[in-house]
Amino acid sequence: MINKTEIKDHTQVVASCGTHVGIVDHLDGERIKLAKSDPESNGKHHYIPLNWVEKVDDNKVILLKNSKEVFAEWQDS
Repeated sequence: MINKTEIKDHTQVVASCGTHVGIVDHLDGERIKLAKSDPESNGKHHYIPLNWVEKVDDNKVILLKNSKEVFAEWQDS
């Protein structure tokens, strides 16, 4: 289980394949809200569940899912 206090605002979020998928805007309960200013966001906030997080390492949030899964399954604001 991830310690959500390790997830800091403005941290890079990467998929299991190493692809950049966003930047943490802030934690929203049991979800990470991604910044809409990031190029991958297409100008919208997206949410990913904390249970997708594999680890927080080197100031990156690393996910269990690959980028195709993340982009297909994240929630829009």
